[in-house]
Amino acid sequence: MIEFNGKIIEMKRFPSPNPNVALKEITYLSNGLSVKGMLAEPINEQVNDGFLYLRGGIKSVGKVRPARIAQFAQEGFIVFAPYYRGNQGGEGNEDFAGEDREDAYSAYLLLKSLPQVKHIHIFGFSRGGVMALLTGIEFPDASSLVTWGGVSDMSLTYYERKDLRRMMKRVIGGTPEKFPDRYQERTPLFELERLAAPVLIIHGANDQNVSVEHAYRLERRLRSLDKPVECWYFDHFTHYFPPAINRKVVEDLTKWMKMQNK
Repeated sequence: MIEFNGKIIEMKRFPSPNPNVALKEITYLSNGLSVKGMLAEPINEQVNDGFLYLRGGIKSVGKVRPARIAQFAQEGFIVFAPYYRGNQGGEGNEDFAGEDREDAYSAYLLLKSLPQVKHIHIFGFSRGGVMALLTGIEFPDASSLVTWGGVSDMSLTYYERKDLRRMMKRVIGGTPEKFPDRYQERTPLFELERLAAPVLIIHGANDQNVSVEHAYRLERRLRSLDKPVECWYFDHFTHYFPPAINRKVVEDLTKWMKMQNK
């Protein structure tokens, strides 16, 4: 089934909150499963930059928001945001950067299959940071990679987030002490030698959901490998930035992405 990864099997129009952006809900194949995601395209604009939006959270927490996807499309990107398996009518079960990483890989292939797309940029927010890094490692032809408030170390998430431990033990099978290999498999820090895309790290220093230590560990590892990395740290912000700052950061990061086009 792998040769069909990223194949679109259904496409439905979706009401858009933005008059300049058309939305469609897509069903596509990922390792034999039908999973769903949202495609956003600027109307009446010639665009050849693809943008893979990798959401945070799990299940209904952090699910893809049409207005957010449209916000990135308005900056001149064809945006695709997978919901991940088991969500919103998709087959399978989400497993927190385990096998569901295939849904991100297949989404990358879906974007690549669109005839107008020349460059693909990868963006991950929160738990999507891990998904973005794993996808960047898998696809060295990506033009750029941005992680915003992103997880980089799955064991660190387990220790920091007492409220997530039960879910993580259920999904991953146990604790980092009991299954260190399973946590390591979900931690891209160990495979960054294979990452080719330039990386932009965005993080609020007061983030209580994903501590800034995730960003520091990622930055240190990338610098130790002489990989291109830029960091935007915001001293006074948490996991969620104030709306006006958020809009400005979206403008700035999308400009940064376009400057990286190979």
